[in-house]
Amino acid sequence: MWQAFRNGSTCELYSGDPVTDDPQGSRSWGPERSVRARVLALLLLEGPPAQPGRVSALKLTGAYITDTLDLAGGTVKPFVELRDCRFEREVVLPESQFTTLRMVGCAIPRLEAARLHTEGDLHLSRCVVRAGIRLTDAHVGTDLLLNQTVTYKDRQGRSLMADGMTVAQDFQAEMMESYGEVSLRGATIGVSLSLRGSRLSNPYGRWALNAPQLTVERTLYLTSAGLAGSPYSAITGTTPQYGIAHTPTRGTRMHRFECEGGMRLDDGRFGDAVDFEQARVTMEGGQEMSLRRIQTPELRFLCERPEHGRVVLSGARVVNLVDKAASWPGLGGLYMAGFAYENLIPRGPFPLARRLEWVAAATPEYAPEPYEMLAASMRASGEDSDAREVLLAKQRRRRETLPLAGKAWGVLQDWTVAYGYRPGRAAVWMGILWAMGVLYFSLNPPRALQAGQAPQWNPYLYALDLLVPVIDLYQAAAWRPVGGSQWVAAIMILTGWVLATTVAAGASRLLRRQ
Repeated sequence: MWQAFRNGSTCELYSGDPVTDDPQGSRSWGPERSVRARVLALLLLEGPPAQPGRVSALKLTGAYITDTLDLAGGTVKPFVELRDCRFEREVVLPESQFTTLRMVGCAIPRLEAARLHTEGDLHLSRCVVRAGIRLTDAHVGTDLLLNQTVTYKDRQGRSLMADGMTVAQDFQAEMMESYGEVSLRGATIGVSLSLRGSRLSNPYGRWALNAPQLTVERTLYLTSAGLAGSPYSAITGTTPQYGIAHTPTRGTRMHRFECEGGMRLDDGRFGDAVDFEQARVTMEGGQEMSLRRIQTPELRFLCERPEHGRVVLSGARVVNLVDKAASWPGLGGLYMAGFAYENLIPRGPFPLARRLEWVAAATPEYAPEPYEMLAASMRASGEDSDAREVLLAKQRRRRETLPLAGKAWGVLQDWTVAYGYRPGRAAVWMGILWAMGVLYFSLNPPRALQAGQAPQWNPYLYALDLLVPVIDLYQAAAWRPVGGSQWVAAIMILTGWVLATTVAAGASRLLRRQ
């Protein structure tokens, strides 16, 4: 191993039996494969110089590392790669500095690496960590890989603690299995964060994914994934050396993202999108899928419908909302007060009736904002008739909160002119009233106000003059109705004002749109 370090070659301690060489297997490894952690620390911190023309590096495979590997506060300059190794005790790396650190396919009791700093990659792919990973306030200079890693919770119930972590480029944790809380509070990812195909299980805790104030410069992927070469792989037809190229522990080539427990992404900032396509979120009654106040150009809410728990979008700001009708929970399972979006991009059929049910599910108690936001989005996309239907539905929901007299007046407005959102109906009512007025005043003509000076009697113009406000046809002022005719004339004048105002408002909206 010492000589391999000096010339940068790999020191292999495999037995040749795949069952025996499995770091997670039950077979013991003898002293011929044992390396003391103290020797590794001496080699990494104060190792011999490289041979002439070579670059020193620690490349160790199939080793059983005894005792605790403690490099806390140390500076490790050589390249480090530990592959298929088994650690007897935890790995302690807080406040240490590496150029590149790769631990691939290893069995680790616990990884303690708070404030770790790497200039290059940090790879922990296909490792099994029995008591959690701690990367609090760590800094990774390029990429962080946790593909197919299996990690279990520590005594605090967290399987991955990475609060305040900074990753300069991509953070890939595809097909990872976590049995505890994944905590990424205040973490910053320079490019994308991919949890494709991962399974986060913490059904008895509050959160399976706890990532408030998470910043991702590009896209957060919570979608399906598969092995290299499968239709769900990130790069089809390739076999990455440190990525997903082995059969995962769940034994299939394609996995959807699964979250068993609550999810919190409150106050997150995402530069391109948040993608939930084909995701499955399983929650108990008191748990939440919380997206409060997130900001992203695109939210792809294309997951399976959560059967329990709540989806909370209060205060979120998105430009494009890509969704499908089957993804949203029903009444009592959706909250989106103050949720703002500009464009609706439905994936598959999403008729207006279902969209109104979506808004109603988010407002167990009447609130005008979701209806107004939906109407504004539809109007911006040129769907003016649908926008009017949304505003009409808003008035009908509002009517339910009014006292009895207000409800009665609302029903009358709805039945006659649909609260003014169907001006054609008002024009029809004006025509009907005009015809009824013509018939009545033909049978009951009024007296002239001044005999000999009144124009020729015309019941058509007289009824029209009563019904249409503002315009004077010189009929109503020349005749004096008495008795019942006086009441009929008054009703026609008042009704004409209401209906004409409704028609004028509808025409005004049409002219503004044109």
